[in-house]
Order: sequence, then C-alpha cells, then structure tokens
Amino acid sequence: MASEGEQSAFCPKDMAKTSGAWLSADGPESDIVVSTRIRLARNLAGFPFMTKADADTRAQLVQTLKTALLSSRHNMTFINVELLDELDAQLLVERQLISRELAQAEGARGVVVGEGEFISVMLNEEDHVRMQILHSGLSLEQCWDLANEVDDGLEEQISYSFDDRLGYLTACPTNVGTGIRVSVMLHLPALRITREIQKVHTAAQKINLAVRGLYGEGSQAMGDFYQISNQVTLGCSEQDLLNNLGDVVPNILGYERRVRDLLLRDNRSQLDDQVARAMGILTSARSINSEETMHLLSSVRLGVNLGMVTDVSIATVNELFIQTQRSHLQRIQGQTLESDARNEARAAWLRERLSNN
Repeated sequence: MASEGEQSAFCPKDMAKTSGAWLSADGPESDIVVSTRIRLARNLAGFPFMTKADADTRAQLVQTLKTALLSSRHNMTFINVELLDELDAQLLVERQLISRELAQAEGARGVVVGEGEFISVMLNEEDHVRMQILHSGLSLEQCWDLANEVDDGLEEQISYSFDDRLGYLTACPTNVGTGIRVSVMLHLPALRITREIQKVHTAAQKINLAVRGLYGEGSQAMGDFYQISNQVTLGCSEQDLLNNLGDVVPNILGYERRVRDLLLRDNRSQLDDQVARAMGILTSARSINSEETMHLLSSVRLGVNLGMVTDVSIATVNELFIQTQRSHLQRIQGQTLESDARNEARAAWLRERLSNN
C-alpha cells in the first residue's frame, strides 16, 4: 500500500483489530437485527456517468467530492482506494465500508469514512456518490436522519443531477427517483434450521423486497445473515420505503422468535448440544476454515440470545464474524498467509477472543 499523507489515518492492522460501532449490538431488536443501512446514490450535475467518465474526469470527481465531504461538520477520513493493494481493499469490503465493485475497479476512486464507521461515502463506484449510513439494530429513522443530514450538507456545496419529474438521476434505472436503498441485516438461524426461511423469501418478493446475503446483491447467506431491502425507488418517497420496511421487519422478527420458542420447547436438548459443540470447537480448534467458522458462530450467537451461553457477548460474536475473514486475519497477523496458515491463525484468534471476552 502506498503511504501518501492522505492515507496516514488508515492503518489496516489497527483497523482489523477493531470493529465499526454498528456491530455493537446496542440498538433496538439487536438480538436478531444486526444493523440497519441506508444507501443513497447520487451523481454530480455537469459530469458524465461513470461509464462515460475518462481518467481526468474521475480524478476531478474524487477531488471535488473529497473536499466537500471533509469540510463537513462530521469527523471523516479519506481513503484513496486506488492506492490500496488487494488485501487492504478487501478488508474494507469485509467491514462493509466499500463494495466489491469499488475494490476491483480501476482508476481514481475512494471512500470517505466517518468516525465509528456510521458513515461511509464511496466515490466513483457505479455512481459518483454512494453514501451509506449504518447503525446497530432496527434503527430506520435514526439512519434516515443522519443520511438526510449528510446528503443535505453535501448538496449545499455541489449540484446533483436531478430531474423535476424523475428525481435523482442514477446510472442504473432501478435507482432513479429517490436513489435510496433501505436494508436491514437479520440473523435468522431458527428459520434456517426449520427450513422456514423460504417463506420469508417468497413473502418479501411479493411486496418488492429483496432478500440477499451478508454482502448484498449476488452474495450468499453466510452465518444465517440475511439482508432485506427495497427493490424499487421510482414513484416512492423515502418515507414510504422506510415505512414499508418498518412494517415488514417486525413480522419477520416475530416469526423468528416464535420458531426459537418452539425449538426450545420441542428440541431443547438438541439445541443445547448444537450450541455446546459450536463453543467447544471454536474454543479448542487448531485449524478452522471461514465457512465452518460462520456456521459455528451463528450457533453461538443464537445460544447467547437464548441464555445458553453466558460468558460471551453478542458484540464479540458480531465482531468475530468480520475479524475472522481473510483480509482481517492477515492484517491482524501482520503478514500474508496461505490458506492453511489462515485457518490456523483463525483458530488462534477465536480461542483468544472467546477466552478473553
């Protein structure tokens, strides 16, 4: 990674050992709702969309947006993604701060990250601006208030590409209008265990909601995490979309809790065994891959919420879902690791964190 002055605040090794505040498990309904996210897509007036932007235009966009964002009242740091190596770019993906598309793109691009990682603003992704607000638990209005504030502050300094009839103009037609994506990340192990999760997929699709994996579009559900989000923005106000998700999510939470209660009533010994085995492996294994880790941590997280595990916090389990991923592990260790060495390092980090919680 290059060491320009603007990168000085970004220390991958230090970042890898911490976590964003949205993983703190202190928000509403955080036993099931890991986080709420609001993402806004915006483009600057007078500039071509990214597919038509040449190198000079891309560089000008980054500089313009960087200057505007860093002058806001929010304490933010700019990270020049163009200068990052593959490992550090992937670390930002694992932390949900940038998308895989931004990490793998070429040319001038960056991200501006707010203190606590509640705010991240990608520059030169599919759109000129991809603003993201993350909060712990079911925090739709809190996320929207902050997103609206940051968006308004940016619009005071630049002009957005906007049409009086269509709304905000975006590279992808599905984002035209409000340009907003509202999503809630849910941990639904009971619905997965009982194979009821398909009913959630079917019901969501009927009301234009998408159900995706941990990293959004194109990703699989790892560790029983599912993102529920709106699919349509045109013709709907921001409040309509917030209300829609706000009406649906409590029903899913109630469904998950009812199934958990049934599992406790009818299969308590089997559930106890599943959670105990998961803790046993995680606290004693000498080598473990990422897929097994996600599966076992999901069982432990369920066990914590059901009172079966009392010496581990939900926040610690949330952090471990991120810190045991490939790039985080290597930055924690301070060296590049091949697959077998990563599996050993992952097991060691799990033993250390779960025994010192």
